[in-house]
Amino acid sequence: MLYFARGSRTDVITPDEVREALFSVFKGMGRRRRVLAIPPDFTRINSFAGRITEMANDYYGDALTDVLPALGTHSPMTAGQIKAMFGSVPAGKFRVHDWRNGVKTIGTVPGEYVSKVSEGMLDFPLEVQVNGLLLDPSFDLILSIGQVVPHEVIGMSNYNKNIFVGVGGSDFINKSHFLGACYGMERIMGRAESPVRSVFGYADTNFAAHLPIVYVLTVRDRQDGEMVTRGLFIGDGPECFHKAAALSLETNFTMVDRQIRKCVVYLDPEEFKSTWLGNKAVYRTRMAIADGGELIILAPGLREFGEDAAIDALIRRYGYRGTRQILDCTAADKALQENLSAPAHLIHGSSEGRFAITCCPCGGLTREEIEGVGYGYCSYDRMAAKYSPDRLRDGWNVVDGEEIYYISNPVLGLWAHPDRFR
Repeated sequence: MLYFARGSRTDVITPDEVREALFSVFKGMGRRRRVLAIPPDFTRINSFAGRITEMANDYYGDALTDVLPALGTHSPMTAGQIKAMFGSVPAGKFRVHDWRNGVKTIGTVPGEYVSKVSEGMLDFPLEVQVNGLLLDPSFDLILSIGQVVPHEVIGMSNYNKNIFVGVGGSDFINKSHFLGACYGMERIMGRAESPVRSVFGYADTNFAAHLPIVYVLTVRDRQDGEMVTRGLFIGDGPECFHKAAALSLETNFTMVDRQIRKCVVYLDPEEFKSTWLGNKAVYRTRMAIADGGELIILAPGLREFGEDAAIDALIRRYGYRGTRQILDCTAADKALQENLSAPAHLIHGSSEGRFAITCCPCGGLTREEIEGVGYGYCSYDRMAAKYSPDRLRDGWNVVDGEEIYYISNPVLGLWAHPDRFR
């Protein structure tokens, strides 16, 4: 059922209007005894999901007993991040998802189905795992809250990805990421339907249909330097996701008129501490950058590669070397085979030799560490002196007679040239 749908490329839905829509939907659903909220973590602070969670807490009060941020493989939120994102929601309601040890298996997507949707590329089964909290029968409402935006692994983010990855387990996370990487990021990004989404749909239909999940999905955009809500979609099935995905593609996708020779991407230090997250600078621009071009990543907060110690070690060992080399390494190394999201990430974070990637941290990682994973290195201070985030505007700029393309936050969109997005 679709409970609420509003949005357009030019719409601005105010916080008061979001609150009014939420409360109207909650009232229409009737009384709930116990509610679980699953919002994103701090890496999606621009999603407005924090405020929506706060609104849900205002409505349900003590009936909203648990808030389980959809960490996936990310590090747990700090107390400061929780306060900054979720405001008045009591800290005692928050739970930490453990993607390796805190999940229960509810079913298996058969290898035959994976082979069918992947065009025969892969044929492994996937264990469908979710945090044990979701299976507690005392919950009569699970609010899955988040933002729909183009995504490198699945095409368009959120909807049931928030369940099977955000609060899912290692087998499903690893294999679904690897499926997306093998199928090809350029074939997936910006598309609501993909082989990965099909696997999520199979898991949803066959093993999670009994869960009382209602999705609250936003589409967000930047207007006059501020984040605004362009769309709000609430429902318990795929219709709300497809409406949000269609609006996100219209809102968050930029088709550049010429291939970019030099692209400069800034990573906010509060959001991006790792290349695991910060490589959205690569994912979201790969289809826009010209052969022989350069991507410069201004990353003042960068201090690690992976958010998980095992993943970090694998990134350091193998680096961002391109699909063929990473697949060969995966075939030969059990550690990669047991952590398939790592080779998926390494494939996604490579330019496949088409363009140079220069990473510019501010002391958190050394030249040797950056060059060790296959990127070029420059200090943040030196590069930011030329390409200052304070002086550049999103889009085309000219710096010292050189044309560059600047992106202030890669999380907010997808950039491509028609020759590479078909």
